[in-house]
Amino acid sequence: MLIVDSQVHIWAANTPERPWASNAKPHRPVPFGHEDLLREMAAAGVDRAVIVPPSLDRSRNDLAVDAARAHPQRFAVMGKFDTAAPQAHGALASLREKSGMLGLRFNFKKNMDRLSDPQHLGWVWQEAEAAGVPVYIGVDHDAVHFVDAIAVRHPHLKLIFDHMALAGGIKDDEAFQGLDKLLAVAKRPNLAVKVSALPCYSTAAYPFRNLHDYVRRIYDAFGPQRMFWGSDLTRVKNASYRQCVTLFTGEMPWLSTGDLEWIMGRALCKWLDWPAA
Repeated sequence: MLIVDSQVHIWAANTPERPWASNAKPHRPVPFGHEDLLREMAAAGVDRAVIVPPSLDRSRNDLAVDAARAHPQRFAVMGKFDTAAPQAHGALASLREKSGMLGLRFNFKKNMDRLSDPQHLGWVWQEAEAAGVPVYIGVDHDAVHFVDAIAVRHPHLKLIFDHMALAGGIKDDEAFQGLDKLLAVAKRPNLAVKVSALPCYSTAAYPFRNLHDYVRRIYDAFGPQRMFWGSDLTRVKNASYRQCVTLFTGEMPWLSTGDLEWIMGRALCKWLDWPAA
């Protein structure tokens, strides 16, 4: 079975030549590069990973892109895009060929006004749809309807919800109180969801059985071809990388072998057009 992690971060040290964003808080106290990630992937049985450049790296994608170019069968990038850059308009047409990225990632959890105005980023969604550029999108449950509206206006644009659209810092049943808002938009065939960072949302011990029913509800709504396993590895403090994998492959017996093949990697590679070796 191909195991593909839908979200990991890597980062370098905070230096004058490469300063972090102000008030940046890395997930781990020491830098974490792609060679470190490869070692952890080997130990956990993870074949591939999608690198998402962290917020501390400001607008930079270079570490992630360099990793993907060095190991194209191991790493892909869903990167940042400066919509205010002088040459931003028109750039998405050749993004996949020129940048080393498979798609984009926008996080609106702290900047919801950029998403709520349909005119503000309308050209981005239009160009991404025309160029076949998929988008990871970070929102909370209360903002899912904004993403739904984009999906309706751009039916060929692939949009993927980060972390089940859960809010950070909330755990257990409270974190999933608004899940019905996410499940309601599963009717849009161009919307998918990352079932990622699951241990971060539980105060229980592995295998986090208090959250299994929520995963089942996501499965029932989106199906295995539109839900993508992921770890957000460096953020997870209460499980090993291997346990992030076996949480799905060994602890949810209602998932068939065929389901797991899609969820654990095949579906993500298909959505991102990341061919197998």
